[in-house]
Amino acid sequence: MLAYWFMYLLPGFMAIALSHRHRIQSFRSMGWFWLIFVLFIGLRFEVGGDWGNYLRYYEMAYGEPLASLLSGRGDPGYVFLNWIAANNDWGMGFVNLVCAVIFMTGLISFSSKQPAPWLALTVAVPYLVIVVSMGYTRQGVALGLIFLALNWLEKRNLFWFLFYIVVAALFHKSAMLMVPLGFFITRGNWLFRGFVVISIAYGLWGLIVSDSYEAIWANYVDAEMKSQGALIRIVMNLAPALVLLLFRRQWLRVFPDGRFWIWMAFGAVAAVFLVSFASTAVDRVSLYLTPLQVVVLSRMPYLFRNRVTPQATTTVLVLGYAAVLFVWLNYATHAPHWLPYRNLLFQ
Repeated sequence: MLAYWFMYLLPGFMAIALSHRHRIQSFRSMGWFWLIFVLFIGLRFEVGGDWGNYLRYYEMAYGEPLASLLSGRGDPGYVFLNWIAANNDWGMGFVNLVCAVIFMTGLISFSSKQPAPWLALTVAVPYLVIVVSMGYTRQGVALGLIFLALNWLEKRNLFWFLFYIVVAALFHKSAMLMVPLGFFITRGNWLFRGFVVISIAYGLWGLIVSDSYEAIWANYVDAEMKSQGALIRIVMNLAPALVLLLFRRQWLRVFPDGRFWIWMAFGAVAAVFLVSFASTAVDRVSLYLTPLQVVVLSRMPYLFRNRVTPQATTTVLVLGYAAVLFVWLNYATHAPHWLPYRNLLFQ
């Protein structure tokens, strides 16, 4: 358990110590943090609720023709990565390490562009880092790539935004739900943008979703799967969404290129009303709304600096997410799958 507190307190301490300075950090200046977390996430051993399922991915890939594996219902990017590792005897650790590199590169690249980058990382640790990247490996990779895509969305670059979304969808099909955000890129002809976005969405559906959507719908909706803790995680998205919607005029004055965040906030509000319909499906989709927590909460000290000191806002947020981590580690149903933390370096 102490290992997870180390993961949290490291950026948390930096966030409070540097709360009086609000400036974008370079990726290189945060490289040491990237390395520590890549090793921590990527070299974990028998940690995470789906460890057994991912181990089967690796074992099934050994000695099998790649074409046979890709013709199945698995996510092609993750299947291909396992096929390479298994048939070269590199071990599951190699797969997890590559996934950790992708996730942390996306997270730090995105966080480093926020006014309070260390606070952005702190907010991400309890759920995105510990639960998602160490438990839902495929979605963790997809989320890391989505962070990279969001960087390009804010730069209004449609090509690179869609490129990273397409790659993310190769690791988890649900990432294609982010394609419509391309409509919010204001550069270029809107008709052309619409054609490209719709074409990409249609292409992804045909290539990687159409053969399995019935099974996905049956598993997540018709079977009425219930995801424990789904409502809590959705409410965690709701809080920053409400902050953004209540102060959207002030937000747009300071961050004029972030209009699409407002639409994501509406999505987070809608999720609250949909969770009773199919909690697991809504929970999985809401994962891609969690960047709201990172971007809104890391901008709050700067946004409200004339009302509350940045140090006070930062301290409250760090303590609040520390409480989230404490409750999850001690009371979450599936937390024992993460405890104790084990690393391949010490096996």
